[in-house]
Amino acid sequence: MKLIVFLVVLPWVAVFARNFSQDFDLTWGSDRVRILNNGELLTLSLDKDSGSAFQSKNEYLFGKISVQLKLVPDYSAGTVTSYYVSTTDAYYAFPAKILTHDMGLFWLQLASQGSTWDEIDFEFLGNLSGDPYTVHTNVITEGKGDREQQFRLWFDPTADFHTYSILWNPHVIIFYVDGTPIREFKNLDSTKVPFPQSRAMRIHSSIWNADDWATKGGLIKTDWSKAPFTASFRNISAQACIWASGSGAYPCSSNSWQAKQLDAPSLERLMWVQKHYMIYNYCIDLKRFPQGLPLECAATT
Repeated sequence: MKLIVFLVVLPWVAVFARNFSQDFDLTWGSDRVRILNNGELLTLSLDKDSGSAFQSKNEYLFGKISVQLKLVPDYSAGTVTSYYVSTTDAYYAFPAKILTHDMGLFWLQLASQGSTWDEIDFEFLGNLSGDPYTVHTNVITEGKGDREQQFRLWFDPTADFHTYSILWNPHVIIFYVDGTPIREFKNLDSTKVPFPQSRAMRIHSSIWNADDWATKGGLIKTDWSKAPFTASFRNISAQACIWASGSGAYPCSSNSWQAKQLDAPSLERLMWVQKHYMIYNYCIDLKRFPQGLPLECAATT
């Protein structure tokens, strides 16, 4: 297998070439990106001067996007490694709005180009050596986020590669870790809850400093003496519909993931993960939403 990216070859899916540069752009910190092992491994690094990032050349409307990722080992406090799809082009992440609640955890709403955008986020918040990562997920629709769910993992994400996937189809968004669902966000557009279904998105990954909020609410800072902080990526895949710019047409024929939803065993597994490993759920945070929980909370797991 050559460089990072592979896809099943079908008429309705993206087909990444074996040359990384043909399918992704390095969007910032390019001198902190390395391609290793005969093109099978890519690393993003962060130092005091800059982080690094890449994004896909293609845009997609619906798909299943996966990456195998090994996070920054040992001391990673203050750092954020992100993997997400978004309607925006690359942007530097910076705090636009920080929220707290009684557990002392913080959330970051990222600013982007324009006032409205769609985004589906995996963010991995670093910690002190030996302490667990926080997996931070969010769904942003029409520029509105505030839909955070956070998890611990049931393994050490720095010891080996693990697969993180986003399934996004017209019915549901499902977040997976090693094939296990941890979160779903249903299309409830008929009940006035926006769902990303008309604007294409690019694949993005980045590593950046967020020591004003990422670890214990900003109490633990990045220790630059331990830089560079490096995350490793391989086998990025996108069984996804390539969006033809300006066409305004849905580009896919029928396929297995387009109609996929959680069956009973998968839903049972999701509920088990949420019972044992979820550490924050906006849908039960009455202090944060004193005027009433968001509409989707009645039906979203």
